[in-house]
Amino acid sequence: MLKKLRALFDPQPEVELNAAIPAGQRVYAIGDIHGRRDLLCRMIAQIDLDDRARQPADTTIILLGDLVDRGPESRGVIATTREWAQRRNVRLLAGNHEEMFLGSFERDDIMRAFLRHGGRETLLSYPIDEATYGRVTIEELRAIMRDVVPEEDIAFMRAMEDRIQIGDYLFVHAGIRPGVPVDEQALSDLRWIRTEFINDVSPRDFVVVHGHTITDKPEMSATRIGLDTGAFASGKLSAIGLEGTARWLISAVGEPDRSVF
Repeated sequence: MLKKLRALFDPQPEVELNAAIPAGQRVYAIGDIHGRRDLLCRMIAQIDLDDRARQPADTTIILLGDLVDRGPESRGVIATTREWAQRRNVRLLAGNHEEMFLGSFERDDIMRAFLRHGGRETLLSYPIDEATYGRVTIEELRAIMRDVVPEEDIAFMRAMEDRIQIGDYLFVHAGIRPGVPVDEQALSDLRWIRTEFINDVSPRDFVVVHGHTITDKPEMSATRIGLDTGAFASGKLSAIGLEGTARWLISAVGEPDRSVF
């Protein structure tokens, strides 16, 4: 039954490695969602089914950040995630896009960066019509945002974590600065780093699970697991299951957004 169930999810074979989750626990980590509520809903169903098909465990689900921007349903992603967290142990990491969204309420330079990198789509998922969006100033847009973005959505993003460590795995949004102890990592690196982290091949005694850097398929090595498969454009949202020393991948697949190619 379990083999048939996994086949429905198009998972990859389980891999046994030295890094481990503590006994009795199971972890699922999900890559960048970026407003693709359709894919999130499929992933929720698949993780719930996969978890039920396995032996009972203390299960934690981690979203690696960048729930918002670029895709069409950022508001819906936040609402759906909040509902899921009411019935499951769901933990949330803040990504650079949540940082920009929150910062845009206060600073013009951050607002401009937010709008350039998918914030337009986020705002249009709230009750802001496209014609109004197209004619207002930055100051007017900020006033509208304060009216239409619910306080609970803002509080939800502000409560997101910066890093999570479980067993031999460190979960962050973007990565870590090579050579810097985990407890001394700068917040800007946890949310924004890319090249220095991706190119680093130094050995370490834990595995970093991250999103932020888009690849065609999940990347797994002895020191890192990258799960951002560009869901907003590719139509593929990726996740990993971790239990003991086993790893398995789960994909939620939908229509790609051809407009961004």
